[in-house]
Amino acid sequence: MIAYWPSLIGGMLIGLSAALLLLLNGRVAGISGILGRLTQGSQVPTNAAFVVGLMIGPSLYRLVSGAWPAVTIPASLPVVVMAGLLVGFGSRMGSGCTSGHGVVGLARLSPRSLAAVATFLTTGIVTVTLMRLAVP
Repeated sequence: MIAYWPSLIGGMLIGLSAALLLLLNGRVAGISGILGRLTQGSQVPTNAAFVVGLMIGPSLYRLVSGAWPAVTIPASLPVVVMAGLLVGFGSRMGSGCTSGHGVVGLARLSPRSLAAVATFLTTGIVTVTLMRLAVP
């Protein structure tokens, strides 16, 4: 059970931050929307605080646990860059990202978010299946 504590605490903090942003500002905590509004100069203090909070999270984790979070990315840099661009394109095309639709949209019982999350999960399953078939 101890191995699951970081994930459990992280999930609770994500839920808390999403709930607070929705209750206090009336905004959905979708990272693509927050970053988009920040780059457009809209609601800069709130959006900047959210992004800064995301960036200092690993440092706070290190302060509490004494070690940096373990992150392993086995893909090459071009694959990671392409994946990031595709996620950015998809989140704009889908009017939101996994955090906005999955965390807040599903909690609000949004039919659009349910369809988006089903699409995200199905695409992820198909992609992993095809990748495993392509790389023996």
